[in-house]
Amino acid sequence: MNTSTPPSIRPVTLGLTPSFGFGDRLGFATPGHLAALSQAGGPIKGIFAQQSIREMQRTARTPSQVMSAATQAVAKTSNPASLVWGADADHLKTSADVDLTAEAGFAFFTIDPSDHVDQDADSYDAATLEAKYQPTAWVETYREESISIPEGSTITLDDITLKRAAVKYGLAITHALKLAAHIKHAAEQRGLPYEIEVSVDETDQPTSIAEHYIIADQLRRGNDEYPGLGSRLVSLAPRFVGELEKGIDYIGDVDALETSLREHAAVAEHLGPYKLSLHSGSDKLSMYPALARATRGRFHVKTAGTSYLEAVRAVAHHAPELFRRVVDFSRGCYGVDRATYHVHAEVTDVPAPADVSDDHELVDLYLEHWADVTPGEGFTKPGRQILHCAFGSVMTDEGLGPEVRQVLCEHPDTYREILAEHFVRHLESLNSA
Repeated sequence: MNTSTPPSIRPVTLGLTPSFGFGDRLGFATPGHLAALSQAGGPIKGIFAQQSIREMQRTARTPSQVMSAATQAVAKTSNPASLVWGADADHLKTSADVDLTAEAGFAFFTIDPSDHVDQDADSYDAATLEAKYQPTAWVETYREESISIPEGSTITLDDITLKRAAVKYGLAITHALKLAAHIKHAAEQRGLPYEIEVSVDETDQPTSIAEHYIIADQLRRGNDEYPGLGSRLVSLAPRFVGELEKGIDYIGDVDALETSLREHAAVAEHLGPYKLSLHSGSDKLSMYPALARATRGRFHVKTAGTSYLEAVRAVAHHAPELFRRVVDFSRGCYGVDRATYHVHAEVTDVPAPADVSDDHELVDLYLEHWADVTPGEGFTKPGRQILHCAFGSVMTDEGLGPEVRQVLCEHPDTYREILAEHFVRHLESLNSA
């Protein structure tokens, strides 16, 4: 941990307070995030240092660099000691990931057990399911149990439901408990405050209410080998209904989503309470009021890519020719970079820079239209997703990366103002419910 940082401005645990993870992939965004929070007001607390190991690898940054960028920005505020803020070590998969981020002073640890989820379990017929099922102690604990959730539905845990959940999530639950035990050790060894989020959102199918109940109940209880998380489980990120693609608004029926969110929130209240966490939250303004209402303000929202996209907007404002090169380069590497994201944009759907002479039109094609989403149909102007997925390739390119950083260094006020305007809309949408 960086002991040179005064304790008064280090990140802390935020508990059940509504929180918003801004994500700063480049190290220049926190002043804009701070400005947005100040302008929007309300109870939401900011998480400024937030990056996954995968994102750090793609941008050639370290956990200490991510933390340092945030703390330096906090230190420059008018009254840094009064600012309550968090730091999220996002999408942790290994004990080595935990050690790196704990050493840097992160206080919020997001466990991602998705590598241990059987993504095909929902499609198995009864015979296949039986063949894949390995006897699991908690299946007998719940067998044929009917659980009435206050302000929610009654969950019936029949044999098929339990075995499917065990096949799909059994190994993931064990892995999450194991990693949580390591987080506890790493944090206590360094004298860090800590809280834990578990993410099960990176699955092909939505998390059912029964699956949510089993996952959360087992995480809080633990097993004979690993202790339960108890109140350390501060938030859970299910896979919600609809589509939450990168860089654009929610695709789906918002009314149906709110009904589902209420069910998930009822489970979270019954077993916790803990917050519901929305990942891929960038630019999902149409669903924010539903999330805030359903959870009664007990939520966490995670964004990251949208701050990079707004950095590219600042580049377009001050260096339009550089923006054109970023677009052209992003199109070239999109086919590879999209592999780890759920997106449907194709480079053939949007003109190349050489075919667009007007700089304003090019910005419109590649940075706007994030809200132009039709339920059930998706969207037809996907330039924003192409830029989003290529952030790592752009920022580690020997030519483009330094030039983009130079523009942001030379024009910090522009980037701060662009970010503040963008995120005030996010925060006000959450505060409006």
